[in-house]
Amino acid sequence: MEKYIEKFLRYLEIEKNYSGNTTLNYKLDLFDFARFLSGTELDKIDYLTLRKYLAVLREKNFGTRTINRRLSSLRSFFKFLIRDGYLKNNPILMLSSPRAERHLPSFMTEEEVGKLIESAFAKDEKDERGLRDRAILETFYSTGIRISELVSLNADDLDFIGGIVKVMGKGKKERIVPIGDTAISALRKYLDKRKKQSVVIFLNKNGSRITSRGVRGIVEKYIKLAGIKEGVSAHTFRHSFATHLLNRGADLRTVQELLGHANLSTTQVYTHLTTERLKNVYDKAHPRA
Repeated sequence: MEKYIEKFLRYLEIEKNYSGNTTLNYKLDLFDFARFLSGTELDKIDYLTLRKYLAVLREKNFGTRTINRRLSSLRSFFKFLIRDGYLKNNPILMLSSPRAERHLPSFMTEEEVGKLIESAFAKDEKDERGLRDRAILETFYSTGIRISELVSLNADDLDFIGGIVKVMGKGKKERIVPIGDTAISALRKYLDKRKKQSVVIFLNKNGSRITSRGVRGIVEKYIKLAGIKEGVSAHTFRHSFATHLLNRGADLRTVQELLGHANLSTTQVYTHLTTERLKNVYDKAHPRA
């Protein structure tokens, strides 16, 4: 089983051009399935085997979202095996995914975002770390990019004059995102005062590219300092970015492009968060509101 998984992972990297993070998730899912099989031959896997695996995942109290991701990995894997002739019949075709729970993403109010960003400030012009942290928070809120996209930024990805950022998103798909003057100003201050010259935008204390974990730690630090409500994380900036745009009249397709969502349905979850704007429009427009 393991050799087929390795073949599949090479296919994802070379032919599908998937990112390292995506490939790693497939690897973890598939090797977990291989451990469950405990030596069962590939052609012996059937619908009943998969039902038993599904039952094991439920016994471990995995959420519906996690289970569906595992099944999605298996579907892609079996499709590859059929395509390359390693398997004749696809055992997962008859297996249905559990209905996904619909969780609305958390977001901050505009006031909370302002309070959080203002909590990061430089004590003086030599406070490189404070300047960096402020630039990170401003960039998050101004662009709505993912953590992985932020830590990957290099100097040639930024166009300060044009006010745009080139982002490498999921599936190594490139997109252009606007960036506001406030974030540009924060980035300029940080880059001008930074001691080490590097093509990498955000550096850690050792002068290397900051990691996603490092950025999460920075955001958590300022969440505590600002006294923001629980449930807020670095990714909440992205949710807040989308929600505030929709609240102020942006159309859904524009927000979809800015976020880099492949499907509009992924972006539509944010429409559930904009009830305040809908109520305001109703109150102004309806004759008996």
